[in-house]
Amino acid sequence: MRLLSFVLICCISLFGCSSQDDQTPIPTDDDGTGVDLTTMYFPPLSGNEWETASMEDLAWNENAVQPLLDLLIEKNTKAFIILKNGRIVMENYFDETSSGFNLPWFSAGKTLTAFTTGLAQQEGLLNINESTSTYLGAGWTSLTPEQEINIKVRNQLTMTTGLDYAGDLGCTD
Repeated sequence: MRLLSFVLICCISLFGCSSQDDQTPIPTDDDGTGVDLTTMYFPPLSGNEWETASMEDLAWNENAVQPLLDLLIEKNTKAFIILKNGRIVMENYFDETSSGFNLPWFSAGKTLTAFTTGLAQQEGLLNINESTSTYLGAGWTSLTPEQEINIKVRNQLTMTTGLDYAGDLGCTD
């Protein structure tokens, strides 16, 4: 749980610290609301409303959509989403799947964690060669303090901590 909290804090910190100076301005959407698509959007905590942006609004290559969808079907993808600054650009479901399905992430979750951790290191927010205890504090495992201090963030990312995983692999909550 502490690791999940740590990753969430890193994600929020990284996305909150990005620079707008090097981005090409994107026009507002064409639906008349005048929403600035260059600003970050965070959906409300309750409800199912989520702002969208179209490929046309973003000047993206709309001719690439069908080949992408064909590839996703070929690879037996169940759900696919592209977000730009927090807004949904593409959201597709396949093989009788819908937004109400609770699908496991498995390796995709590990990839996202490694990616955001890499960004955190790049921004100087952490060092993957430091002890995980530096960031989570003592007692995040059932190991002795001497054993726990030897587990580095790098070990977490490469799944080489030596700890036994006792979670429910089917759990998607």
